[in-house]
Amino acid sequence: MTWFEAVILGLVQGLTEFLPISSSAHLLVVSQLFGWEDPGAAFTAVSQIGTETAVIIYFRKDIGRIISTWTRSLTNADLRSTIDARMGWYVIIGTIPIGLLGFTFRHQIETVARNLWLVAIMLIVFGIVLGLADRLGRKQKTLDSLNARDGILYGFGQALALIPGVSRSGATISMGLTLGYNREAATRYAFLLAIPAVLASGFFEALQIGDGPGPEWGPTIIATIIAFIVGYAVISWLIRYISSNSYLPFVIYRLGLGSLILVLLGTGVLTTT
Repeated sequence: MTWFEAVILGLVQGLTEFLPISSSAHLLVVSQLFGWEDPGAAFTAVSQIGTETAVIIYFRKDIGRIISTWTRSLTNADLRSTIDARMGWYVIIGTIPIGLLGFTFRHQIETVARNLWLVAIMLIVFGIVLGLADRLGRKQKTLDSLNARDGILYGFGQALALIPGVSRSGATISMGLTLGYNREAATRYAFLLAIPAVLASGFFEALQIGDGPGPEWGPTIIATIIAFIVGYAVISWLIRYISSNSYLPFVIYRLGLGSLILVLLGTGVLTTT
């Protein structure tokens, strides 16, 4: 991977990680269109550390309060019913599905799942899922309504993002909207829930960087830094946007991109293994 490729892919990662349009799909497609090698699952996972760092900084007050309250609730029963203490547990249990499935199917995720036909289909299918969830969901619940059952269901929604093209934020937000949470609550919890899984995956996959045909550390670090800067700006914009707008533009984009990829694959402009 060249330095130029790292800059472009870092920009793509930062722009698409938090929008419900699949960052992994965009990294694969951009690489193909420019004739670059597939950056690989390891590069994707490590660059996501940058975007996840942006989440931690943006939500630092919320995260600090949750960690503090959850920790103190272990010895103080009066705190256990508060949303911050419960949120700590819900993030933990919501991370279990993606942890178990990600480890179990790690080989398939790094190989056969990185297929552009599959990516295109997932973009379209889960674009429709997001559209239906946004249209039909009651959007009445706030994060105060979160419970253990919903936390686990959110977690299974997030686990679907192990398939490139699904979108971690898109799948998790769709689950939240289906469960009746409003757009802001579904989006905020999606961001918080992703932190443990993304950081764990990133540090685990970091062992593969510089080992074999994949990208070296230098370009990967540059891409991660760029992803952090751009990602922070995207979070700030998205939180404001969804407070008064629907996800319809992202649904249309997913359907259009998925269809375009299928056409390009069918005509040989894009290829896949």
